[in-house]
Amino acid sequence: MARLWLRVQLDGAGALGPGKIELLEAIDRTGSISAAGRDLGMSYRRAWLLVDELNRLFREKVVIATMGGTRGGGTALSDFGRDLIAQFRAIEDEANQAVRRRLAVIEEAQADASVITDAAS
Repeated sequence: MARLWLRVQLDGAGALGPGKIELLEAIDRTGSISAAGRDLGMSYRRAWLLVDELNRLFREKVVIATMGGTRGGGTALSDFGRDLIAQFRAIEDEANQAVRRRLAVIEEAQADASVITDAAS
């Protein structure tokens, strides 16, 4: 199914796209930057750098460290971080609905995947 891939450019300072949103969702699910990175097949360093970038892009923290516990703490999304995910997903849904008919035309014109694979061989 054809879908839009959206990226929100923030005044030259950075961007927010599906990859960062997926990372935030994984952090929310796992409670850990390292576990979220593993779930998404990325290194801890890469995940940490993306989180650091997100926290610098906005006035409010997106991800916060949690202290203590039997496992020594972890990571959680702030309320703003959860709202950021919700806003981005809503933008995606609205944009996809707005272009649904045009995407259907493009999808209908798409070559069969087996034809593409055979041509590449």
